[in-house]
Formats: sequence, structure tokens, C-alpha cells
Amino acid sequence: MSLEKTLDQINLKSACIEIYGLGYVGFPLTVRLASNDLKIIGIDINPDRINRLENNELMDSEINLESEYLKCRENANIKLQKHPEESSNSKIGIICVPTPIPDKNTNSDIFVISAVNSFLSKAKSGDMLVLESSIEVGTTEKVQKIIESKGFKVGNNFGLCFCPERIDPANKEWGVENIPRVIYCSDDLTFKIAKKIYENVNQGNLLRVSTHKVAEIVKSFENAFRLVNITLVNELAILCDSLGVNVKEVIDAAATKPFGFLAHYPGAGAGGHCIPKDPRFLLESAKKRNSNFETIEHALKINEYMPKYICNSIENKINAMGLKKIVLVCGLAYKANVEDMRDSPSFKIIQEMKKRGFIVYGHDPFFDSNLSKKYLIENHISELNFKNLKNIDDESIKEISCLCVVQHHDESKTRIKEIYDNSVIPFIYDCQSKLQKNPQSKSQLDFLGN
Repeated sequence: MSLEKTLDQINLKSACIEIYGLGYVGFPLTVRLASNDLKIIGIDINPDRINRLENNELMDSEINLESEYLKCRENANIKLQKHPEESSNSKIGIICVPTPIPDKNTNSDIFVISAVNSFLSKAKSGDMLVLESSIEVGTTEKVQKIIESKGFKVGNNFGLCFCPERIDPANKEWGVENIPRVIYCSDDLTFKIAKKIYENVNQGNLLRVSTHKVAEIVKSFENAFRLVNITLVNELAILCDSLGVNVKEVIDAAATKPFGFLAHYPGAGAGGHCIPKDPRFLLESAKKRNSNFETIEHALKINEYMPKYICNSIENKINAMGLKKIVLVCGLAYKANVEDMRDSPSFKIIQEMKKRGFIVYGHDPFFDSNLSKKYLIENHISELNFKNLKNIDDESIKEISCLCVVQHHDESKTRIKEIYDNSVIPFIYDCQSKLQKNPQSKSQLDFLGN
């Protein structure tokens, strides 16, 4: 088998495409490709996820793809399994597995390399690998060496690409189907194959860059840009608190400048699977070369500090108002309107408040008590030391002194406004300045940034 044959089979839609990792990146990609009559094998080592998808049970973030997914399953365009299989046809493996924050015990590429080795266990000449997972600079080169250790020659009889994922859960304007992508390809023929595949994803809107290092840096830099700007406005919010100035008014006014300014707004800190992690890859690359990246290093420190700053503000106001240290943290996900709890600032706020002797309650319409173990792992904590409230009706929250709103989910925001307007809780701290001041309310409303 040759790469030329693989291109022919992609054109005929007879090639086998294996997608490794069926999470926030891999699942929509699977559905998108299968909806265009490509035969997809979705591979995930999590048996619970495979069983859930086999039973056509989708998470809230996947529901928008339900009709397409069910049609693909009905047409047998999606097959789900835990391991790859041999195929006489050409195979393309697309790696969409998570990459953990690196530390002294864990390499960031641990799951990527495992998925690569899994694909190679059934690979043959003419096959091709596409990496979509966020990776540290040099990982693509490492993968190439692994491929060639199996007897293949990358760029000759085996294709290799790095096409970093770009996905923003709950974004209604930009989805997998219209987001432009950056790609590195080992050779021209491999690029033609990739272009043909991604015609079924985003109309083949691919910018090919010269080296794998360029593509790797691009992905990390995109999220470093977000982290640094979020940090900038959070530090501005801290300053505005001390000056008695509303930070949102400052940013809104600055945003009237039609050039050279991009508005970012403060919050409890960047969470999720990208912004707190990907910039670290640039930081690690700098350290390995006896250099540093002080902008990113400082941004990460401020990001980690924000939950403590919020706790300081709440504790000081509660003491000044003579209230009991009983708080409800509302919005546990890392961003609004998603069920993703990974590295969420809410859990950091809860942990800090527990250290200070607070009684802590939590509420999020997406919180699932059956996933408690998952939340512990994702937030690097040993226990969920708060009481979860499924409902935040007046009776359930009558003992609460402070409502700390970290995320304004659409499903919760009307009720949160009612709590404020009806003065149900004496003190409300809005981390995102979304509530509108109501002079008729007897509740004290404070914002991050005055």
C-alpha cells in the first residue's frame, strides 16, 4: 500500500479513519466526518464513554449533534471500540486524546504516545497519522521517530500531520465546521490527503505551515494570548477595586477604540482544558533551553491567585456585614453553558473557603453526582467538600449569607437575578459583573473590579 493509494481511497471514501479520543474534540469530528459518508472507527479507552455512546446517550454539550449522530449510527458510518483493528484498506489515525499538565511525574504527551503506539500496532505502509491534541514543541518529531522505529519512512510510505484542534464549546458562531485550521504535513502527498479529509470538516480551510515546530508553537501561543490578556484584565480589576472604579465601565469605554484593542473581561480565573495548560508548553520549551518566558510565568501565577483574591474580598465583606460564613458558589463549570468542570476556578474557590472555615454549598445545573470521581481527578483534589444543591429555591438557600456567582449559565441566570431582586441572600459577589444594579434590592451586590 502507498500514500498514492491512500489518496485514491479517500477520494472514493473507502479508507478507514480511526479517531482516538471521543471527548470534546474527537466526538464532533467523528460525527462531522461520518455525516459525509466516511467510515469512522471511534476509539476510546474509557469503557463508560463507549457504553454511553453505544446506547446513544449524549452529554449536554453533544445534544446539538444528536440527530446527525443517530443517522450515522443507523447508516453504520460510526463504529465504536476500545482498540484499533487491522484493515486491508488504507488507514488514517486522528489523535484527539487529552494532554495533561506536565509535572515531575507525568509527561504531557503520555496519552498521545499511547494512542500513536496503539495505531501503529495495526498500521501498514501507506497509512497516515494526524495529531490534533495540544502538544509540547518537539512532540511531532518524537512521534516521527516512533513511526520510523517500526520500519516506516515518514514522507515516503507513511504520512504524518499536526493539525491542532480549535474548538470553543458552547460557541454558537464558530464551530468545527467553519473554524480555519493550521496544519503541518510531512510531504505534499500527505497534505493532499489531509486537505481531502478536512474538506468534510471545515471545507478544507487549512493553512499549511513550514515545520512541525511552527504548528506546535501556534497552538500554544493562541492560548497564551488568551491567558495573558485575561490576566491583564484581572489585575486591572484588582486595581479598580482599590480605586473604587468599575472595571467593566473602563473596558467597555476602551473597546470603543476601533483599532489596536481587543476587549477581555475579568473573572475568577481561566479554567478548562486549554488556557491554563497550553501556555505551559512554551514555558517548558524555554526552560529546556536555559531561557524563560516571564510573561507566561507571571500570567499563570496571577491566574492561580484569583480564587484567593475573590475569597479575600468575600471574607472581608462578610466580616464587615456581621454575617455567618456560609456561602453558595454558583456555576461550577469552567465556562458558561458547558458541563465541563476541568480545572474550574469554582473548585479552587471552594477549597480556599473551606480552609478559612466557611460552610460551602455548590450549585450548577450541569453538575452530575455520578461523575464525582471524575471531578476530583480533573481538579486535582481529594474530596468534594461542599454540599451540592440541585435546586436554589428560597427554602434551600434560606441559611446562605453569600452567593458567589462564578459562571452565569443560561439555565441559572434568571433565578440568580430573582435572588438578587428579591433580596433573598444578603450578599452577592458577581465574579463576572453580569448582574445589573437594582436600587430596590436590599442585597449587597459586589463585583470583581468594584
